[in-house]
Amino acid sequence: MTDHSFLVPFVPTRPEQLLPFAALAQWSRTHRLWQGQGTASDTHQAFTYAAATGFRGPVGTSVSLMPFCHPYEAALRAQSLAAAMGHSVVAGFGPGAKVLQSGILGSPYRSQLGAVRDYVTVVRDLLTDGKADHEGEFYTCRATLPRMPLPPVQVGLGVLRPRMAALAGELADVAITWLTPAAYLRDTVVPALRSGAHGAARETPRVVAIVPLALAGPKRDATELALASNAGHMRLPHYADMLTRSGIDVDMKEDPRASGRALVAGDAFLYGDADELRAKLGEFVSAGADEIVLNVTGVAMTEGPTAALKELETLLRLVDAA
Repeated sequence: MTDHSFLVPFVPTRPEQLLPFAALAQWSRTHRLWQGQGTASDTHQAFTYAAATGFRGPVGTSVSLMPFCHPYEAALRAQSLAAAMGHSVVAGFGPGAKVLQSGILGSPYRSQLGAVRDYVTVVRDLLTDGKADHEGEFYTCRATLPRMPLPPVQVGLGVLRPRMAALAGELADVAITWLTPAAYLRDTVVPALRSGAHGAARETPRVVAIVPLALAGPKRDATELALASNAGHMRLPHYADMLTRSGIDVDMKEDPRASGRALVAGDAFLYGDADELRAKLGEFVSAGADEIVLNVTGVAMTEGPTAALKELETLLRLVDAA
């Protein structure tokens, strides 16, 4: 059975802005509340604020960018979040774009896969064994992390392309996709995950698909919503490459509107009435998604957080009725 969750559709500038969404997650049948990486505020602190006000539940980060945080600190933050929430945590990680790596670290990782391998190895060792003894090209850690009775922390890895998916199959508990069409998930991501897991003699990680979408409406423009939700990602080379592999050509410098239309036409951004969205989300279930995260960022960016909250309430009823 596929679980359904949702993403906080904006980066809170004040922690109390998160609370209506934390309340919806707690009072509905939502499996998990997710946040993405932000720079206006810290995801872990925002979740902890929600816990302190009484809204505790399973949460996930999707994905924390490795250049911002040493893996020891990442493990400590994930463990602290589990203690605050009193529920399981998916701590998702990814290397980010090369331009970000250069801006924070001085230069990009020589090997994206090598850096992720070092990072995830250290985090897993600390969270699983309470100690790490790893010397890598990109990250080294010889330290202990006190263990205590806590809800489980699962290590997630952001996955867009086959080689990263294979590495997630080898190392991660959860593979997290963003903006990937269902057909690409089925034909490319899931087979690579299974191959990596088979090679490491371990179970295939759970697949979490974060899916941008919006209900059709008389005053809504699907292309505008798709761009409001995803324009930043579509400008990054690794996302553009993934979309090209999935049959969706985007060129944000040449023609953003055409790129947005292509995103909708290729079902990387889902748009339609209730029956259409139910059917399109069903394709992610058939493709192998264990959890679908509803992402209404486009609605939040164009109509505001109140409209986004109402949209999520409607969508959660829709998937409950499926």
